[in-house]
Amino acid sequence: MLSNPATARKGNLTAAFGMTIAIIGTIFLYRNDEGQKLGNYLWIFAGLAIGGIVGTLAAKKVKMTAMPEMVSLFNGMGGACAALISLVEFNHLSHEIATQGIAVAHTGKLLVIGLGLLIGSVSFAGSMIAWGKLNGKVKDFSFAGQGLLNMIFLLVAIAAVIYLIIDPTQGHLIYVILVLALLYGILFVMPIGGADMPVVISLLNSFTGVAAAFGGFLYDNKVMLTGGILVGAAGTLLTLLMCKAMNRSLKNVLIGSFGGGNKAAAAGGSKEQGAYKEISLSDTAMVMSYATKVMIVPGYGLAVAQAQHTCHELEKILTEKGVEVKYAIHPVAGRMPGHMNVLLAEADVSYDVLLEMEQANDEFKTTDVVLILGANDVVNPAAKNDPSSPIYGMPILEVEQAKSVIVNKRSMKPGYAGIENDLFFQPKTSMLFGDAKKVLQDLVTEIKSV
Repeated sequence: MLSNPATARKGNLTAAFGMTIAIIGTIFLYRNDEGQKLGNYLWIFAGLAIGGIVGTLAAKKVKMTAMPEMVSLFNGMGGACAALISLVEFNHLSHEIATQGIAVAHTGKLLVIGLGLLIGSVSFAGSMIAWGKLNGKVKDFSFAGQGLLNMIFLLVAIAAVIYLIIDPTQGHLIYVILVLALLYGILFVMPIGGADMPVVISLLNSFTGVAAAFGGFLYDNKVMLTGGILVGAAGTLLTLLMCKAMNRSLKNVLIGSFGGGNKAAAAGGSKEQGAYKEISLSDTAMVMSYATKVMIVPGYGLAVAQAQHTCHELEKILTEKGVEVKYAIHPVAGRMPGHMNVLLAEADVSYDVLLEMEQANDEFKTTDVVLILGANDVVNPAAKNDPSSPIYGMPILEVEQAKSVIVNKRSMKPGYAGIENDLFFQPKTSMLFGDAKKVLQDLVTEIKSV
């Protein structure tokens, strides 16, 4: 059900129902080796109530533009839970070892505890930095040798896990692992910026899934194990697909060596771009009304303006006039994987008119007008033409192949990657300034009168 947009909502509700049954079953049916039930029902249900209320309110109130931030925040909470489970279980294990001595059976448990702490802590720290960067509270930061330092932190943390398995009486190592993992999580996300953030969010999501799976191993909980493996596997596959879409390597993601707003801004800021051309609303309406084929490129500006419903109305009016209208979706458009798909699905835009990047690039040559709504980096020709650009090598929507391009933006301010866009200064490109929702509303009115 989750693989089809038409049944995805039902799939999510089914999954939520299944998880609720699993939680209730675990609470009331669990028995330990001595046949005892779970205790502390008051604490368990108090935690469930608080978490349920906070989660429900947050999900209902969050704006679509803030969805990536909420995903990062919740992802970080998952990582923190996995790390706390490892700390608590190591405390229990240390007490057991102190009273009963070291047993061979402890090896597997220590491995799961160590890796769960390492991965969960990285996910928590990285997700918190990602959350801060997405809402603008944390700026990009990097320094010479940061990639090497990241690798040193990671390798020393892994070495500490191995040594802890060999000699579990060295309890202080658990805190060494915790600190190093937190530092690594912070440092590997800090320099990443621009259009690379969706890849990092996807990777951190897979980390949380893997860390939760380790918790399932610890408690021999099949539901926790299955859920963690599902999230980890899905997140890993999505990360690999996103890396392919961005033409990046997974190694570069792990050592945090790509992206970076300062470098990007510097690269774009020194370039002389020339003049840009503006277009009026009435001219835009005329051009689009008499076009045979129009392609809409949605971006973060559309999400910020909450203009998806108006955009759908524009699509319907143009279609009624005989214009073929489609949407070109870049895999990393917005702030998280699938952001634009979710946004347009909210407005009941049919999936049949959504084209993936490769499909859209094949059709731009036969497109009369491309209307770009708040997208910037994903249509920047510098990704193909400028080796000095920080986004060089990233596959883009090749909108410049269309007969004409109209770009809706609030201003000429650079996009999320902080670099200028050569597309805006090309002869076939016209700028239509203003808030996306207001512009689309006025455009709909104008087109109705054409």
